[in-house]
Amino acid sequence: MNMIEIKEELLAPDFTLLGSDKKEHKLSDFRGKKGVLYFYPKDNTSACTKEAEAFRDNIDKFNDRDIIIIGISRDTIGSHDKFILKLNIPFLLLSDVEEKVVNLYGVLKEKTMYGKKFIGIERSTFIIDENGIIKKIYRKVKVNNHINDVLNNL
Repeated sequence: MNMIEIKEELLAPDFTLLGSDKKEHKLSDFRGKKGVLYFYPKDNTSACTKEAEAFRDNIDKFNDRDIIIIGISRDTIGSHDKFILKLNIPFLLLSDVEEKVVNLYGVLKEKTMYGKKFIGIERSTFIIDENGIIKKIYRKVKVNNHINDVLNNL
């Protein structure tokens, strides 16, 4: 399980994952830019769609400040492709089918839906500065107004 403690003001743990652009991406490759790393449960579900649309609809506010957005879920690249096409998502989605990064960042949690317990991604967002330092962590994110919280903390 997660041996590294993830906290604000610590270096964001590095990782390599395959992206929706069919290339491997290391978090450390993005040093020199601010970033928003967000973990979400599943492509094409209502709250995840709403969250992706909020980032998409505000992309100019991020681009104007030279801030990258990266979404991560356990979905396959094929699933990401459909999600991106359907919603016209203008940012990178990374596929963590092996659950390495969701475990590294401690976002895999026991959840309950319709009375059934299961392990799923707890919607979480990490704001990372140019030096790879975590500046803000949001756990148990509620989608409504989350985009405003993120923009106000950049």
